[in-house]
Amino acid sequence: MKVSIIIPAFNEAESIGDVVKDIKATYPDFEIIVVNDASSDNTAGVAKKAGATVLSHPYNIGNGASIKTGMRMATGDFFVTMDGDGQHRPEDIGKLLAEMDTYDMVVGQRTFSGQASFGRYLGNLFYNRFASYVANFKVRDLTSGFRAVNAAMAKRFLYLFPNTYSYPTTLTLSVLRSGRSVKYIPISSNQRRKGKSGIHLFKDGVRFFMIIIKICTLFSPLRIFLPVSGSLFLLGIFHYMITYLTSGRFTNMSALLLVTSVVVFMMGLVSEQICQMRFERTGDFRVEDRIKNKQFHEKGRTSTH
Repeated sequence: MKVSIIIPAFNEAESIGDVVKDIKATYPDFEIIVVNDASSDNTAGVAKKAGATVLSHPYNIGNGASIKTGMRMATGDFFVTMDGDGQHRPEDIGKLLAEMDTYDMVVGQRTFSGQASFGRYLGNLFYNRFASYVANFKVRDLTSGFRAVNAAMAKRFLYLFPNTYSYPTTLTLSVLRSGRSVKYIPISSNQRRKGKSGIHLFKDGVRFFMIIIKICTLFSPLRIFLPVSGSLFLLGIFHYMITYLTSGRFTNMSALLLVTSVVVFMMGLVSEQICQMRFERTGDFRVEDRIKNKQFHEKGRTSTH
């Protein structure tokens, strides 16, 4: 079985060389792909000199687009994505791959000290809670870019990935809502070796929130429509009670809220049926891929002995 390491990079010339060298020293047989997102520095040259296969965009498209480019070109049976700024430790790759015989995706869970800032930590905590409700699964680190995933499965969700930083959010919710298995492995993250993060708390935070809503409505619409419908219905009943007690009548506003709640609920039912029909037409990734996972680890255990 073959493993492909995919590293998106934008202006990471000061750190990408050390990252690639560390990976090659630990896992010399792994395919290492660095996707240069039209960096203005010598990121591509440094990565190539260190021994990576370099793919370059003609202009800056985004972190998610770099991941998509890397996954399209990678030849591995398993993909491992990680950052090019030195935050992720190559020795932790083995921890993720060790669980791939049982799980479809394994994610490196950052500790509090591994977060870029306290504000980012609070933002990630909110998104983890919201995503847990959407997926009906305890999401421990929604935005971690350090993860191992079955290649065949990842490619089936590739068209959903945004071109921005939010691809981990999309991949996590897509895997969970489609009934696949995910495991979180605690890891220790380093601070950025050099440079500054390109993620903006407010702008990218709003984008993450909208992506969660989009993926939720794509895979399980009633998780969004039902709370909205229920809130409108309760608000309509409450408004009717107030107007009945104060003026003894049923107002147009109460009628509007109640009717809207029914309309939203029916839209949710229709969306749910469309979602189910789409799943019926979409083939699942083959059972053979799970067997490959087990063969990969059986081979590893045999070679160890």
